[in-house]
Amino acid sequence: MAQGRNGKTEGRRSSSYFSAPVVVFFVALGLVGVWMTMSSSTVPVQEFSHEENPTEKQSLAGSDTRKAETNTRDSSEGIMQGSTDINTHQENNSDVPKNENLSVKSTENNGQENRKEKSKEGEDSRIGSNDNVNEGGGIGKGGESKTREGSDEESSSNSEETKAQGSTDASKQVDTNDMSNEKNQSESSSNSEETKAQGSTDASKQVDTNDMSNEKNQSDKVGDQEGEEIGESQDKQSNISSSNETKDQPKVQNSTEISPDAAQSEILNETSTQNGAWSTQAIESKNENEGQQSSGIQNSGASGYSWKVCNVSAGPDYIPCLDNLQAIRKLRTTKHYEHRERHCPEEGPTCLVPLPEGYRQPIKWPQSREKIWYYNVPHTKLVEVKGHQNWVKVSGEYLIFPGGGTQFKRGAPHYIDFIEEIAPDIAWGKHIRMVLDVGCGVASFGGYLFDRDVLTMSLAPKDEHEAQVQFALERGIPAISAVMGTKRLPFPGRVFDVIHCARCRVPWHIEGGKLLLELNRLLRPGGYFVWSATPVYQKNEEDAGIWKEMSTLLKNMCWEVVVINKDQVNRVGVAVFRKPSSNECYEKRRENSPPLCKDSDDPNAAWNVLLQACMHKVPVDASEPGSQWPEQWPQRLDKPPYWLKSTQVGVYGKAAPEDFSADYEHWKHVIANSYLNGMGISWSSVRNVMDMRSVYGGFAAALKDLKVWVMNVVPTDSPDTLPIIYERGLFGIYHDWCESFSTYPRSYDLLHADHLFSKLKKRCNLLPVLAEVDRILRPGGKLILRDNSETINEMENMLKSLHWEIRLSYSKEKEGLLCAVKTMWRPNEVETIISAIE
Repeated sequence: MAQGRNGKTEGRRSSSYFSAPVVVFFVALGLVGVWMTMSSSTVPVQEFSHEENPTEKQSLAGSDTRKAETNTRDSSEGIMQGSTDINTHQENNSDVPKNENLSVKSTENNGQENRKEKSKEGEDSRIGSNDNVNEGGGIGKGGESKTREGSDEESSSNSEETKAQGSTDASKQVDTNDMSNEKNQSESSSNSEETKAQGSTDASKQVDTNDMSNEKNQSDKVGDQEGEEIGESQDKQSNISSSNETKDQPKVQNSTEISPDAAQSEILNETSTQNGAWSTQAIESKNENEGQQSSGIQNSGASGYSWKVCNVSAGPDYIPCLDNLQAIRKLRTTKHYEHRERHCPEEGPTCLVPLPEGYRQPIKWPQSREKIWYYNVPHTKLVEVKGHQNWVKVSGEYLIFPGGGTQFKRGAPHYIDFIEEIAPDIAWGKHIRMVLDVGCGVASFGGYLFDRDVLTMSLAPKDEHEAQVQFALERGIPAISAVMGTKRLPFPGRVFDVIHCARCRVPWHIEGGKLLLELNRLLRPGGYFVWSATPVYQKNEEDAGIWKEMSTLLKNMCWEVVVINKDQVNRVGVAVFRKPSSNECYEKRRENSPPLCKDSDDPNAAWNVLLQACMHKVPVDASEPGSQWPEQWPQRLDKPPYWLKSTQVGVYGKAAPEDFSADYEHWKHVIANSYLNGMGISWSSVRNVMDMRSVYGGFAAALKDLKVWVMNVVPTDSPDTLPIIYERGLFGIYHDWCESFSTYPRSYDLLHADHLFSKLKKRCNLLPVLAEVDRILRPGGKLILRDNSETINEMENMLKSLHWEIRLSYSKEKEGLLCAVKTMWRPNEVETIISAIE
């Protein structure tokens, strides 16, 4: 009597359908298949009971086992739950993301070979296979497999044909009463790994799946995949239990944004022949200054990497372009602070900067604003010189920052309030968003402006005031090493709302006011210059002379005196000036001194461009950048700048305003559905972030609700979109990544690079670039790369040679994603950099 279908084993029929001869025939056929399978194996088959937890990869040449097939869950969900490494080089592959559209690299490497072997074995060899995963990416509803190709159907052990044959050793049959749990198992990568490892062994040793249903809930839990110890192995992280789930990082359901899907990929793919409506900083600066440096180093193409520790006089604080002592010794003069400017070696170093003895994970923000670990920045000169001014003090294992400065000994918060009190139009965080702090010291001024929704770019030279910028960065305050010398600062024109100088020791008045005229280039029309220095309030002969010269210069520059007042608490004076918002004053001047710049002088040209003793006119066209004051924060963040016209072509080929908006929507999607929950990153430990190749600043904008700041870097050979980034209330800098960045080692918690390295390797060797990445990233810091698959593979090999942890390596349609974590590893061999030895 024929039986009806069983809901748990749909598509499977009772053995009563077959006559005795047919049964005998199939049994014989099954024995032949088993014999063929075992005879083709070159490695003894290992067996696992259902109580074991196999983590070792099996090597079964010619068998149904695939080394890359490590789970059946949807790839995006796996990564959203913090999957660690998805490469087969890891011993524990329990978190491999995989589905029918997203292919893991290791699958691509092994899939074709495995399919060839299976085609040779024939259909009969599949009898007795008990793999619960097919190459198409998982178990479908009702136990049916999703297949991608005909060969995948042949390899699927869950197909109806294999179930009907039910081939296995009769004494070791699978208990089909619990096969309905396979659907749940497809949502758990760790259960799938166990099932496959067991199913790929001797066909006579079938898996009893009765106990697997108890493990389903484990797939919905993800622990904190970082840990507090740097260098913790990936294998330990993959076994974190559900009880350690990070509470502030909820799981994102139904997310698919790992690499962009077809509907969104267009906004990531720039055309190869256009930059949209923008020229590049390199072209702008070359036209402005024929002395523009160029880079033409070819990629060495080395397949092996051997690292050494840098032996330099600066030790753990080495900055290649600022510590090129050989070049500095050759300077004819240093009166313009040429020795504090960038002097990059012809070839970037490929050695690794040593770590300070006793280095430990930085203290988290906002506690880091007040204290840092002494051994992370073990310098005491500022304590000795500026201790009475409340810059920094030593207390046990900590360096303490009371928030003071030379001009605000009683603390930055009061000083900030005083400025707004005497100049109400400044309105911190409302009218004013972007600030440049020149001669920032330890950057307490910028550090406390964060509380007012103000973003400050702090800069100071690497000089006798030891480690001031390094202190700032360790505290979690944005800063760069730079000097007002002979070249323009690496920022576009007319982008800062306020420029601040608290006794910054810059001789603004000399040589026709050349340095002050550089501030005029950077200051937005209608913006403010806040000057807190002794010439403002002291009457000795030197200060009085400086004040007289400055007053004359500022009047000729048409800067209006807003207020001059003395703070009775700090006992210092503050002068506030305002740049004109029209050209009316310039046209009424009797003398053209300082002179107006030529119309051909580009105020945005800033990379290695010599300073010019001239003033740029205020834009009068309402559609020109700088002609209007931006909207208040945060409204300015998500609105395309008023000068972006629909007739302009954006970087990604769309109309410029649409391009801007599409970029922002894309990064909001990526951040929310992938980066925040899918990388195993504890964002509470991330403060200093760099986007190494920013376009419109969409990546930084999408992080606005986190307690992080982002340094947006616009490479000199990329479309010059940095003015757009500033217009939306974010900041950034121009840079050529074939050279070293002007920051101290261990400055950043997270680096992000979107299609940067594939472009870089056409111009320069990637080894020095990677050494630079290692230099500026803190131990325990994360690197997120999005690039083509070839570049991702190359970068992964290089990062492995640095002993970095590969958290995620992913490929889809020739595009890849990589997340890696820097460890404390340093090589034993030493390389002496002659140019950096005193």
